[in-house]
Amino acid sequence: MKGVVDWSAKHPSMIFAMVIFSITAGIAAYVNLPKEGSPDITIPAFFVSVPFQGISAEDSEQLLVKPLEDNLSDLKGLKNINSTASEGYAGVVLELEFGLDRSSTLADIREKVNKAQAEFPPGANEPSINELSFAEFPILVVVLAGQIPERSLQKIGEDLQDKIEALPPILEVGLTGNRKEMIEVIIDPFRLEAFGITADELNAVITRNNQLVAAGDIQTDKGSFAVKIPSSFQTPSDVENLPIKINGDRAITVGDIGEVRLTFEDRTGYARYNGESTLGLQIVKRRGTNEIDTADLVKTVTRQFMETLPEELRKSVTADFVQDSSFYTQGMISRLEGAVLTAVALVMIVILASLGFRSALLVGFAIPSSFLLCSIFLSVLGISISNIVMFGLILSVGMLVDSAIVVVELGDKKIREGVGPMNAYTSAAKRMFWPIISSTATTLCAFLPMLFWPGMAGQFMGTLPITLIFVLSASMVVALIFLPVVGGLAGRISVKLSQLTDLVRNLNFYLRIFLTCIAIVLVVFSVSSLVTTTLSFMDKSDASLITLFLNGLGFCLSVMLMSILMGSVFRKKVPVYSSGRSSRTIVGVIIKLIVGNPIMPIVVISSILAFVVATFMSYSKNNYGVNFFVDAEPDMIGINVLARGNLSLSEKDFLVTSVEKEIMDTEGIGSIFSFSGEAGLRDTEQGPVDSVGEIQIEFNPWEERQSMDASVKDSRLIIEKLEEIMLQIPGIRTNTNLVAQGPSQGKPLNLRIKSSSWEDLLEKTEIVKSKFEETQALIFVEDTRPLPGIDWQIDIDLDKAARFGADVASVGSMIRMATSGVVLDTIRMDNLNDEIDIRVRFPEEFRTLTTLETLRVRTVNGLIPVSNFLTFEPVQQLDQVQRHDGDRFITISAGLTPDLVNEFGDAITPTERVAYLDKWLEETFGSDPNFNWEWTGDQAEQDESQTFLLFAFIGALGLMFGVLLAQFNSFYNSILVLFAVVLSITGVLIGMQVMSQPFSIIMTGTGIVSLAGIVVNHNIVLIDTYNEYSNYMPRIEAIIRTVEARIRPVFLTTITTMAGLTPMMLGISFDFTNGGYLIDSPNSIWWKPLATAVVFGLGTSVLLTLAFTPAMLAIRIWVAKGAYASSNSLTALILGPNSRISLDRKLRIAAGSLPQINIDWDQFQQVLLPLPQDKKAIEPTPGEIIEGETGSVDEFDVEPEDTPPNKSD
Repeated sequence: MKGVVDWSAKHPSMIFAMVIFSITAGIAAYVNLPKEGSPDITIPAFFVSVPFQGISAEDSEQLLVKPLEDNLSDLKGLKNINSTASEGYAGVVLELEFGLDRSSTLADIREKVNKAQAEFPPGANEPSINELSFAEFPILVVVLAGQIPERSLQKIGEDLQDKIEALPPILEVGLTGNRKEMIEVIIDPFRLEAFGITADELNAVITRNNQLVAAGDIQTDKGSFAVKIPSSFQTPSDVENLPIKINGDRAITVGDIGEVRLTFEDRTGYARYNGESTLGLQIVKRRGTNEIDTADLVKTVTRQFMETLPEELRKSVTADFVQDSSFYTQGMISRLEGAVLTAVALVMIVILASLGFRSALLVGFAIPSSFLLCSIFLSVLGISISNIVMFGLILSVGMLVDSAIVVVELGDKKIREGVGPMNAYTSAAKRMFWPIISSTATTLCAFLPMLFWPGMAGQFMGTLPITLIFVLSASMVVALIFLPVVGGLAGRISVKLSQLTDLVRNLNFYLRIFLTCIAIVLVVFSVSSLVTTTLSFMDKSDASLITLFLNGLGFCLSVMLMSILMGSVFRKKVPVYSSGRSSRTIVGVIIKLIVGNPIMPIVVISSILAFVVATFMSYSKNNYGVNFFVDAEPDMIGINVLARGNLSLSEKDFLVTSVEKEIMDTEGIGSIFSFSGEAGLRDTEQGPVDSVGEIQIEFNPWEERQSMDASVKDSRLIIEKLEEIMLQIPGIRTNTNLVAQGPSQGKPLNLRIKSSSWEDLLEKTEIVKSKFEETQALIFVEDTRPLPGIDWQIDIDLDKAARFGADVASVGSMIRMATSGVVLDTIRMDNLNDEIDIRVRFPEEFRTLTTLETLRVRTVNGLIPVSNFLTFEPVQQLDQVQRHDGDRFITISAGLTPDLVNEFGDAITPTERVAYLDKWLEETFGSDPNFNWEWTGDQAEQDESQTFLLFAFIGALGLMFGVLLAQFNSFYNSILVLFAVVLSITGVLIGMQVMSQPFSIIMTGTGIVSLAGIVVNHNIVLIDTYNEYSNYMPRIEAIIRTVEARIRPVFLTTITTMAGLTPMMLGISFDFTNGGYLIDSPNSIWWKPLATAVVFGLGTSVLLTLAFTPAMLAIRIWVAKGAYASSNSLTALILGPNSRISLDRKLRIAAGSLPQINIDWDQFQQVLLPLPQDKKAIEPTPGEIIEGETGSVDEFDVEPEDTPPNKSD
């Protein structure tokens, strides 16, 4: 394997070509990768819907839902099946296991739905099957508003819809606030009776004459001719002039008994934008396209389209863009790019201060190289740039330089010993080859189990381990293959720069200082220009690739100039040669105090264990609760206006308008989108069953609100103000819904309850809801029970109807004429894009309950009033039935007031409230076998994620243990390495208490799993170095010198990781494009728990590890020495004073009184290293480490001071 390093050193031209290709391809890949706010989550769920006009909820359940459930229940991979039966509709949601093939699953669903369709009653529409996907939610809403006729505004909206849908990245454009057109045939019931025409006759005539007849063709001797019969309707006049009946010599047409007109369907809802009637176009992009570019393209096309309108329309109609997710995505990407650059800058400062200028540049080369290689991998897999990917890059900044640091540090050491640059870095890469492989493998072991994270949370966080795996693998390639060659070239350039520095030293000292200041200014300017150009290039702005290259070249030249001039100002370093005597550092003195006697290791180990236990106990009493995700302030909310009863559309709109007017002028609100009735955007959360409308409020951008009054800087303060205003509106109830962020799903508490009896379920629901309402901190409690309302049930006495010669079909046709009408057929007009319905019904004044009682149907016995065999009865309304896995259920949900404590002083969180209510449910209904409940939504996801992360943590430890066992071949050493994970968890608990943070299942849990792969590297470095040193020096001395030798790289790698994440932990983000910085922006709040976990866990772990690991290594030696000395003393006592063992003890005692000899172990390291028996001796060159096995001592083979002297003594 090490031959790869030798091959790269022998083929530097090939390696340079690979470096250039990687950088170029990486830049191109990053620029062209789609940018999204959140990961494109693929939900393994399908939705089957069946419209059926006029069907009741109960009939829909029996005739539509149950056949679907029966046929789909044995679907492969089915997890849950949820059904909804309502008036005129049936829907089934199939929740499947992750990992199924979507194409084959869709085919299976379609086959089973077709079987169920055969059981549907006549009149049911064709079932539609759709896949649920977050990628198909609107990224932008284009709002058209103006004081012009409805038909004109709708025509503008439809034309703009066609323009936008023609764009390649657009999947579809949904229109809301519009009404479909129709041909309405208004029939006068008196004329219908006067001409003796029945509703069935009218309907049959219209249907039979709107046909496209394929008459075939005629073959003659003179040719072949097609025969056409154009009998389908083209215009409303075709319907109006259609003859129905012949009365004498006169044909009775449809126009004689009614009026035919082109109009709109009945309004089912109203939509308003900032108080004005509006039309909304919901833009849905294709999966895998760039969200930011797509939104910009839509805005450009919209503005161009508005410019093509006549001048009068341009003045009357406005086009605005609301709910623009690309705006937040752009801000998030920019801030996270700034966070990446900040992390890189801080890491470079740390490295520059620790390793020097040239070494810092070499280590710094590893950061962009690894990032760009990662971009190539992401592009190959089709993964978009999202907030998760960007944070993965931030998290990796401190880790990816670890490999580069150890190679560069060892290479510099060899250069100081006289080895050439290329040989030095190649030898360093070969020496650290397996430690780098091992440490990278253990780090990757922590993230590999996270690839199998199930559920919505797993889909949301799934790209984080992928990004980290790619970046760390790339950093390993850079450190072992790219760096030796780049370091060799840098060494040669450094020699040339040193020669130029010597020439510059001949100049006047003050002139050198002046030129150095100018060089520093040039470097600062070039860095600023390079950062700005890079960000502009990534955003596809004005910067070109040539501009980026020139700025990069300018940066390199300015850095070289500064290096030459700064070197000329400072005195030339004179090599300091060793005196042959080893001197103990302060760290060595402290470690010797810890390991130098048998008592101190026990004291140190006991103290650390006591500290760990005390930390866990302190956290159990002083924690801030548990959350599923991070509670960040929302950018948008939805307010549901609630009312019960049989309200008309105008009554519903009045209630919504009343709330809208009261909150319109509230400071901090950017726009208000209100809907009443059935209008609304499809990306809204499903509201309460008693919602009559919704008001969607988009706040001013967070950055703008920071310059406003303090009461609007946090959107949660605006929400509190809005709730106070709405409480003062008499007679109106409202419900505020926060837009879910991350993998959260709706309200934090969702309880699904079932019972064997519907009546019992309703009764138990009332009891449970009352408990929710009286429970501390629960707000906005709602349930999905059917709303109280009245339906009119019409019963037909079939015996009486038969005596009068009437039947159900004829009666039903007349009744529908007096309600919503009868849709007979469709018509396609030349000036319309879509087919429209032909609807026949009575005039509006006849569409009343009184008309139903006075209707007459024509029979063989003449006109007969339907009241002779019909009865009208008001019944309780059942508007909707919900089912889960074949059983009816009701859901009770609630929000939570933040920052409260319970009666025990513990923080109130969703998890704490669920535990409290679960205990009450068990006490109240636990003995009822017919009643059961389960928590859904966030709680179900939290339980699933919590269980997974626990097993992922255990799995990561198992994988790391296997890697460590393969490396060290020692159970003791492997377990000792893994103990660093326990120490890191201690730091995480301290961090949450210091930063006053709750334990986030997603973010803190991910941080702990990530830490497991990071902190073990410190112990790997220590134990690996100890094993090497113990081959040629006493083991206690080896422990001391190990810590002395490795404390610098251990602290360096730790500080780089902590420095990269500290700004994120503090909520600080820098804007490198526009200048300035932000504190606790909504995006930064997301990552504070994860960054806090890593920073505190890593910092605590390294401090404790540097004491705990030496103590654990020493105590094994002292225990073995004590056991051996005791056995020797006992043997000498038995054999007598003249035995060999007794004489040896006297000799060692006498030797102990002689003056101590100081040995410079560095000077004799090469001489004392054992050569492998199966290899020839190699004559080492100065400073070169002999390749081959370093030899190892079995973990139980200790060398106490009572044993005869050997090579280690």
